[in-house]
Amino acid sequence: MPIANVNGTELNYRDAGTGNKDVLLLLHAFPLNSGMWQRQIAALEGRWRIVAPDYRGLGQSTPRGEASTMQVLAEDVRALLAHLRVERAAVAGLSMGGYLSFELYRQIPGFFRGLALCDTKAAADTDEGKAGREKFAKTALEKGLGWVADEMVPKLLRPDPDPAVVKEVRDLIRRGTPAGVAAAQRGMAQRPDSTPTLAKITCPTLVIVGEEDSLTPPAESEKMAKAVKGAKLVKLKKAGHLANLEATEGFNRALQTFLDGLPA
Repeated sequence: MPIANVNGTELNYRDAGTGNKDVLLLLHAFPLNSGMWQRQIAALEGRWRIVAPDYRGLGQSTPRGEASTMQVLAEDVRALLAHLRVERAAVAGLSMGGYLSFELYRQIPGFFRGLALCDTKAAADTDEGKAGREKFAKTALEKGLGWVADEMVPKLLRPDPDPAVVKEVRDLIRRGTPAGVAAAQRGMAQRPDSTPTLAKITCPTLVIVGEEDSLTPPAESEKMAKAVKGAKLVKLKKAGHLANLEATEGFNRALQTFLDGLPA
């Protein structure tokens, strides 16, 4: 996988497919990396060029120490897109990737051909939520990625997960770094409330959520879909927070149908 030296850091990324006009940017969840999109890349790369970066300190991208705020990560992504000469794309973000999608939309709305918000929410953290992220960050630095996986896997998947998916998610988490995990938690704690952004989104929008998502429940997705003019909502059965991994067929079908319907 290629690495780009951009915005003062080294970003690992996936660049699949052969299309140049039709580009799809995939933004991954915490505390995973671009590897979580393998099933979607396999399904879509025949029609779309797909760009999927690892955030700082997650996957194979280099950790930098400071908080991975949505502003910093947006600068990283924009620098990568400039490096790849991508001027316009559809964007799909899951969980933390949704938070980053909101920030990118605020900065470069004209870049978006379409937006898929997957298992995410618009609201900022409460004070209690921010304190929980700081505690998690400190513990991740102390106890390492094994502890992170133990803490996160039950929250990311449905109550009766497929053992193969459990193993896959644990492996994805272990490819990061404790520093990257801590930086991401601290960055998410600082993210702004994106609720006002919803009414400003004018590109075609799809909202996807797993019906058994406990981290960002379907009610959050319902609120987002109502707030974005013309947005379509898709709920996936037998799927938790990582709906793209637990309900792959339905997720891919919804995403492909959405992408095929985008105007040029």
